[in-house]
Amino acid sequence: MSLWESVSWRFVRPDAVTIWADPEVRRRLSWYLSVMNKVKPPKYLIAKRIPAPGFEGLPELAEADEGDLWRAHERGRAEFLKLWRGVREGSVDFSELPQPRVSLLHLKAELAERLASPCRLCERVCKARRLEGEIGACRLDGRAYVHSAFLHLGEEAPLVPSGTIFYGGCNFTCVFCQNYDVSQTAARSGGVPVNARMLADIQRSLARRGARNINHVGGDPTPNIHIIIESMLYLEEWIPQLWNSNMYMTREALALLADVIDIWLPDLKYGADRCALRLSATPRYFEVATRNIKIAAENGDMIIRHLVMPSHVECCTIPVLEWIARNLPKDKIIVNVMDQYRPEHLVSRFPRRWPDIARRPRPDEIEKAMEKARELGLFTKV
Repeated sequence: MSLWESVSWRFVRPDAVTIWADPEVRRRLSWYLSVMNKVKPPKYLIAKRIPAPGFEGLPELAEADEGDLWRAHERGRAEFLKLWRGVREGSVDFSELPQPRVSLLHLKAELAERLASPCRLCERVCKARRLEGEIGACRLDGRAYVHSAFLHLGEEAPLVPSGTIFYGGCNFTCVFCQNYDVSQTAARSGGVPVNARMLADIQRSLARRGARNINHVGGDPTPNIHIIIESMLYLEEWIPQLWNSNMYMTREALALLADVIDIWLPDLKYGADRCALRLSATPRYFEVATRNIKIAAENGDMIIRHLVMPSHVECCTIPVLEWIARNLPKDKIIVNVMDQYRPEHLVSRFPRRWPDIARRPRPDEIEKAMEKARELGLFTKV
């Protein structure tokens, strides 16, 4: 444990304690809170209690047609949702549930591995044969590269201390990325390659050191879904799983995650596709990200991040906030309007190429964003 991690987080971040005195925060993050306090089991453990429909052994999963696996997954998801509801309401005693030989989580792990090669995990659908060593649009082969794993004290107050795992690689190419070494320039070379069992050990260690959650981030965690889901097969910790992502995954990838993630931390950055394409080389951004965020909000608690960028309040911030207010249950989510933007990576080196974002946002831009959030009735206390 580093010197920084050994400092009492309650001293460094007292708001991580006081935030829970707010009844509105407790209500909006009720599932996360119950799992964090070990009153309820995390969703991935519930998925382990659902039998994989029609499969008696693991060899059958490996040999099955992918279409048959997805049909079984759909039936298993229906059973999961009933069981999860019962656990939430207290009508089901989790401790009495038997653990099947082949579970819905095994089924998810098999499907995730198939989505990884040819790769269909993110919406770019590059179809790289990553498990055979090809490099995908995310700059990764089939392995997960962990750049760091530690108790993060800089996340939103309800999440601190967060057991954060920074994965190398990303399916975006943001010209202003603050973690560009992790996400782009040294996605593989700067990290340690880990398999699913090693990743489970990392999560177990973070949980036992006092993490309130396991925070999958990067880069972006989406290219690593196959290893992350498999790692849960070797994990039994009662700790929330947190998905900290740009949410640019396929519908199929999201369907695999929906039953194992307890709290979502999506980054909804752009309100205009032209901005996403120019600054992150990401086509169809708004359509894909909002589609996935809407589905995720139905499958766990959520804190939405929006980074206010200079010169982009009208084209991005206001449309993003208006979409949230129109399309998500305002009484169940929390919105974090972030003022941390600073010009990094390529923008800091070539500011004349991107003059609109080659500065920090002005105070009046931040205030306009916050005023719009208040006007729309969005809850922003984190």
